[in-house]
Amino acid sequence: MTVQDEMFSPGLQNRQRRNRIFMWLFLSANLLGLLVLVVLLAKVLRDSWGWLDLQFITSFPSRSPEKAGILPALYGTIYVMIITAVFAIPLGIAAAVFLEEYSKKSKFLSFIQVNIYNLAGIPSIVYGILGLTVFVRWMMLGRSLLAGGLTMGLLILPVIIVTAQEAIRAVPQSWRHASYALGASKWQTIRYVVLPSALPGILTGIILALSRAIGETAPLIPIGALTFVRVIPRSLFDSFSVLPIQIYNWTSRPQDDFRAIAAAGIVVLLVVLLGMNSAAILLRNKYQGRIKKV
Repeated sequence: MTVQDEMFSPGLQNRQRRNRIFMWLFLSANLLGLLVLVVLLAKVLRDSWGWLDLQFITSFPSRSPEKAGILPALYGTIYVMIITAVFAIPLGIAAAVFLEEYSKKSKFLSFIQVNIYNLAGIPSIVYGILGLTVFVRWMMLGRSLLAGGLTMGLLILPVIIVTAQEAIRAVPQSWRHASYALGASKWQTIRYVVLPSALPGILTGIILALSRAIGETAPLIPIGALTFVRVIPRSLFDSFSVLPIQIYNWTSRPQDDFRAIAAAGIVVLLVVLLGMNSAAILLRNKYQGRIKKV
């Protein structure tokens, strides 16, 4: 045994023991979260069994559980998510590009940055009150689909800005210098070098933000999302409902059958969420593959 082995051997077994303990601790944390998720999914699927069919998807809400459906809330959720994405994604990316590429370091910039981080942690009900004041009353949009989508856009905007900033910051500075050396302008460098390279990270942030938005209920309650809608919204200024509010309404009913169709509504919400996330993940992987080839 060498002198170096003699110096480190006494502590080696203890270090290896601690390593195994922490490995099992972290593994247990993962397994616990996975177990809770499996139990929840199993309970929801069991409760919804027999209620989730085509009639449930294509019917309107009813006071009778056998006739109740989720069609207006499903349309409302999809429309609200489209308005939210159209409003928040371009604005969030543009703000991140300005903060990372154009603005100069200053106390004012630091003040803006700190406030963006703080906005990401504000309770969602505050955004609902803000949306009620700005969109419903000041802009006189009424308790409409457009006001709901814009309010949800405000909710996820800080998350998109922060994640887009991190993705842009991760692009190596040498890539920008190489672009400038070839005669490209700042905007051309951002357009053809920075944004394509940062796109996988930006899309990851967008997935997380939209996943939060689709399950939120609190911001839409002050806006006036209804719990009982008998029509599908036809314009941006129509009244609307969304899946989380419809599900909450059913779970508050005293009849057991309504809780069963609430479980069926949760399954529909999860399918919409997984479909939306899968499309975004496929898009992200596609651009990641292109960057690796480069």
